[in-house]
Amino acid sequence: MSRSFLARLAILSIFIAGVAAFVAFDLGQYLSLESLRAHRDQLLGFVAANFQTTLAVYIILYVIMAALSVPGAAVMTLAGGALFGLLAGTIAVSFASSIGATLVFLAARFLFRDSIEKRFGQRLEAINRGVERDGAFYLLALRLVPVFPFWLINLLMALTRLKPWTFYWVSQLGMLPATLVFVNAGTQLAQVDSLGDVLSPGLIGALALLGLLPLLLRWLLGLLQRRKVYRGHRRPRRFDYNLIVIGAGAAGLVSSYIAATVRARVALIEKQSMGGDCLNTGCVPSKALIRTSRLLAEARASQRYGIREMHAEFDFGEVMARLRKVIEKIAPHDSVERYTRLGVDVIQGHARLVSPWEVEVDGRRISARSIVLATGAEPLVPDLPGLDQVPYRTSDTLWDLEDLPERLCVLGGGPIGAELAQAFARLGSRVSLIEMSDRLLPREDPEAGELLAGHLEADGVALATGHRALRVETGRLICEHQGKEVGFEFDELLIALGRKARISGYGLESLGVRIKGNGLIDTDGFQRSSFPNIYVCGDAAGPYQFTHVASHQAWSAAVNALIAPWWSFRTSYRAIPWVTYTDPEIARVGLSETEARDQGIEHEVTVYGLDDLDRAIADSADYGFVKVLTEPGKDRILGVTIVGAHAGEMLPEFVLAMTRGLGLNAIMGTIHVYPTFSEGNKYAAGEWKKAHKPERLLAIARRYFDWRRGR
Repeated sequence: MSRSFLARLAILSIFIAGVAAFVAFDLGQYLSLESLRAHRDQLLGFVAANFQTTLAVYIILYVIMAALSVPGAAVMTLAGGALFGLLAGTIAVSFASSIGATLVFLAARFLFRDSIEKRFGQRLEAINRGVERDGAFYLLALRLVPVFPFWLINLLMALTRLKPWTFYWVSQLGMLPATLVFVNAGTQLAQVDSLGDVLSPGLIGALALLGLLPLLLRWLLGLLQRRKVYRGHRRPRRFDYNLIVIGAGAAGLVSSYIAATVRARVALIEKQSMGGDCLNTGCVPSKALIRTSRLLAEARASQRYGIREMHAEFDFGEVMARLRKVIEKIAPHDSVERYTRLGVDVIQGHARLVSPWEVEVDGRRISARSIVLATGAEPLVPDLPGLDQVPYRTSDTLWDLEDLPERLCVLGGGPIGAELAQAFARLGSRVSLIEMSDRLLPREDPEAGELLAGHLEADGVALATGHRALRVETGRLICEHQGKEVGFEFDELLIALGRKARISGYGLESLGVRIKGNGLIDTDGFQRSSFPNIYVCGDAAGPYQFTHVASHQAWSAAVNALIAPWWSFRTSYRAIPWVTYTDPEIARVGLSETEARDQGIEHEVTVYGLDDLDRAIADSADYGFVKVLTEPGKDRILGVTIVGAHAGEMLPEFVLAMTRGLGLNAIMGTIHVYPTFSEGNKYAAGEWKKAHKPERLLAIARRYFDWRRGR
């Protein structure tokens, strides 16, 4: 047995022994008002002769009683006033009760917190963040209201991340008013016939109102902090707009749309193209290119579909022209004309913050009560020797290509790098994919990356995992692998190492908008920046850089910006899905198995192989799997990873289930059309059910049916 287990056992044994002794020896009889009044004169005589000794013994007994959480605290507090007077009694009770409560707090934390966090870590995360931020205020409010049992407060706070010292001093401060009331009543013990005489309804109400003081204090501190933030800035008396939105990508467009829908006056500022990166250089052109490359791959693999041979001819310039047509067809959804019709004042130009309420656009100054920053992100380019001497491409500039590169080197084995490497390999380029990690897609489970690696190699991609880029020479990328230098020749070099928040040039630094160490704009759970009227959403805010998350955050940012200070909505990240659009697709929501294991979260894993799915077999796409993580013994979904054809289309069912609190039983009980890929979700739920079938009930059923057959 470990030392930790023995220590827990010892603490639990001491607690049980103490409570058992309290009950066995009927010590509660000495902690009654009648007993105190009966022995008051005898005790007073003893105290007068041995004041310091008696006070020390009293404090020790009070600490033990509070630590064991046994009843009698009210009478012990009255005794402190009756025996030692108002001053000494208040000091003794204040310190003894706080020390006893802290001992309970520490013991409960040691005994239970690790197991509770392991089992309910995700659900407790939001509570812990709130406690870390405002725990002292909440604890103080609870302590000031004697309606709440103190022993329960001790246990609940022990399960959070509240610091022990904070717990101690807040407890001492919060319990002081009630302590004074009881100790003072103890000095007038002859007039106290019952505990109800001490805590009258009126006094309880007064203490309850006193419990609002910490919350009022928190509001006052927030007000002072806001005044400090805005010091040196003069707020305009009138505003040109209710809302100014900077950036017309997904986050900015949704923010503007919401404001215009509720008839607020809103300005949308964009210096480049409407639609942002997703429409012009990201999601739309890349998925259009992937579709073309998939068609070529299917033609080459026509024998899989019973067609002896298919021959496809294409011109790369025409492929790129198609991408531009796709963008043009979608562009009206995000156009200046559409948003102008909606009531948005679209301003084309470069925006710069000049105050918390004012924005300068190419020399013109406009103001709004609230501002939304949706400035997006840009490709992350490493400080690699020689890179500035060689033309290179990023996910922003790749779409200017007119000729298919014969040799393409892709630096970065994340989603962007993997998608584009496979697409260009299928188009006919000789592609080398370089990744510093020892596997592709480091954020996903290893088996997902391994399955994808096999498909990439089958498409002709030369994989080089575990390679660290050292420098760039003319036509060559030099990497280090296992202590040796390895060179990769290229005609085009694509940097696909992710994206960083676009924050420069908007006046954020001079205004003092706080930037985090990872380069993202610092926001709270309501999308507010360090200036409460300046909101941030999308890639500049993080923590996820996806178009759908940007739109999700934009709702919170826009609504909060328009209705503040009356109400605010916290952005929920309960079930964030994403998809890597390779072949096979890799789709995920919630925890991966690797993350659950690393975070020490107890879980069960259920896997259904798509090689057994009828529709996958019919489509010659019988590869991949559905992996579901659930709570041990329960059908509550913690996370899902789907690898296979159409994985992205299969995922929303699980996203909906997680969002609405539905489990695998609900999915299994839902009718799915046959034959579809979505049936894989139902079969995965069936695999979980088979592993949790009621064996005892089934044994009884077997005996029943045997009896029905006369056996």
